[in-house]
Amino acid sequence: MKRPIGRFALAALAAVAATGASSAPRLSTETAVLAGGCFWGMEAVFEHVKGVQDVVSGYAGGAAHEANYEKVSTERTKHAEAIRIRFDPKRISYTQLLRIYFSVAHDPTQVNRQGPDVGPSYRSAIFPQNDAQRRIAAAFISQLRAQKHAIATRIETGPFYVAEFYHQDFMRKNPMHPYILVHDRPKLAKLKQRYPKLWRT
Repeated sequence: MKRPIGRFALAALAAVAATGASSAPRLSTETAVLAGGCFWGMEAVFEHVKGVQDVVSGYAGGAAHEANYEKVSTERTKHAEAIRIRFDPKRISYTQLLRIYFSVAHDPTQVNRQGPDVGPSYRSAIFPQNDAQRRIAAAFISQLRAQKHAIATRIETGPFYVAEFYHQDFMRKNPMHPYILVHDRPKLAKLKQRYPKLWRT
């Protein structure tokens, strides 16, 4: 049986990851790119996090000419469904975003899938936007594996491409969609329960 990634473990990882953070002055806005299964639920989770200014669904890891839903769905591109998060580092840190990513937004132990969605486009992957993010992400993955968690998350490179308009804000526009009710609503409940101080209505 898989061991759940608990808050204690992630709190310890936050301290470890913070040691790799840059001492340079923080920008007013930073960007994070994360992949963890269907971008509908990932987007919805981070839209409810205080300090997050904007979340966009898209594709990362592949070529520009294949960055569309029809081609990515064939599972023959190098793209992963991903989200781009713009956040205020004075209100929420990259480390805090990763804590939510690993413990709420998706299951980092699943290989090339999330729940009913199967294929490499649903893989768990982090696309660091700078060296500091890369160090922090590597620290999280290394320490979780050291704690015997079978982490499948990979650190990758590549640009982010915005997905089609009908994928943006999907949960907000389609709150009663069966997929949303079964697979994504529980993530919001989990976020609110685990991180009440970061919850934004």
